[in-house]
Amino acid sequence: MSRTLSSESIAAMFAPETDEVFLVLITVDHDELSEPLRVSSDSVDTTSRGDLFIAYPFKIALPSDDESAPPVAQVTIDNISKVIVDSLRSISSPATFKIEIIRAADPDTVEIVFDQFLLKNVRGDVFQITGDLTIESVMTEPFPYRIFSPAEFRGLFA
Repeated sequence: MSRTLSSESIAAMFAPETDEVFLVLITVDHDELSEPLRVSSDSVDTTSRGDLFIAYPFKIALPSDDESAPPVAQVTIDNISKVIVDSLRSISSPATFKIEIIRAADPDTVEIVFDQFLLKNVRGDVFQITGDLTIESVMTEPFPYRIFSPAEFRGLFA
């Protein structure tokens, strides 16, 4: 999968040494949440495009760029605050995750985005919460969606 990165990011990635810091921003959203949860991999809160991302410890395994397989990521969030645990427990269906990578020097420019991931297979203990992030595959949807039969479409069959 090709990506368009800023020239500053490309220069930092190919430099033998750099002061550039890349941050991971995660937005967790669901219809049953009053507002999205926003966390940052930085040790201080980060404001990006007018939204405040709270500094919160987490680990993330980003999806691979292999186009032959559906993208899968994994997130592990430290269980240090009841806010995230209570939010995840309060919803009745999978939450959506948006993963963005930015440069700390320019937090309003998103370098890479992974959008519309669903949190599944959530497991946890007193120390951390781990879940798989997947995208619903259209390949598993039935085709055709409906069958044109006399029982369902009486007007077509006379």
